[in-house]
Amino acid sequence: MHQNRRNFIKTTATATAAGIFSPLTELIAKNTIDVKAAIGYELLFMATDWGFSGSTDDFCREAKKEGYEGVEVWWPADNTAAQQLLYDALKKHQLQVGFLCGAGQPKAKPHLETFMKNLDAALNSTQKPVYINCHSGKDYFSYDENKAIIDYTTKKSKESGIPVYHETHRGRMLYSAPVARQFIEKNPELRLTLDISHWCNVHESLLADQQETIDLALERVSHIHSRIGHPQGPQVNDPRAPEWENALQAHLAWWDKVIARKKRNGERMTILTEFGPADYMPTLPFTRQPVADQWGINVYMMNLLRKRYQ
Repeated sequence: MHQNRRNFIKTTATATAAGIFSPLTELIAKNTIDVKAAIGYELLFMATDWGFSGSTDDFCREAKKEGYEGVEVWWPADNTAAQQLLYDALKKHQLQVGFLCGAGQPKAKPHLETFMKNLDAALNSTQKPVYINCHSGKDYFSYDENKAIIDYTTKKSKESGIPVYHETHRGRMLYSAPVARQFIEKNPELRLTLDISHWCNVHESLLADQQETIDLALERVSHIHSRIGHPQGPQVNDPRAPEWENALQAHLAWWDKVIARKKRNGERMTILTEFGPADYMPTLPFTRQPVADQWGINVYMMNLLRKRYQ
């Protein structure tokens, strides 16, 4: 029964996306950014292994097959076997990589110590990452405790030449727009990974009442996590569904501003398609079966944004 329901959901989602929603997709994709790209502009799409049930090699093979240029994965700290499996798969499938890095300790001092250890190892890995994206600090740490993380990453990024970004993520240092604004204004070298879906959830809005703060944040964005949030959650069930058009258009408008700046400046732009599995993905009661196909949605987002931003 569960398997039949799962197949029905996946088949229905695929058929619906190919049929009803393709005109909307084409309309959105045609609204390209009317900015001429300066020399140096490069658009790289990264795949997430979040929710992927196969091996590292399987994941990299599927990402390459779909047309991704790279993958974004957590740095496998203290696991040399996992590191080697990753290196082998990246080489085999000719993919680039961005590492996720962070720490989980609830107290600021051990948190910082672990964060520094993990960041140093990721920066010195055999496979040089395109960037490192940080889950930085805690929302309840003091400003100075969180700032110590920014100071360390700024120093290490300059030494290594590898960009290090800090993600706008619930529970972390940049969990809300006004708090992030304080860090942005006081730390001119801070660069962001924009996952603005979290702020939609935190502020229970599409942020129209914080436009000045959002515009300030957009000027610091170097990497995007392209998940669509809404006022009651960090992820819509399916961005192809017409009931989410307002949320989709709001996110596109924010991302458009980042892409326009990157094109004018002739800079690299990396985008991770990061719709997640259950429980980010809504599920049916009792069975916990996802209501849509996570992998298919992420591939949809990649193709939509590639058409829009190439």
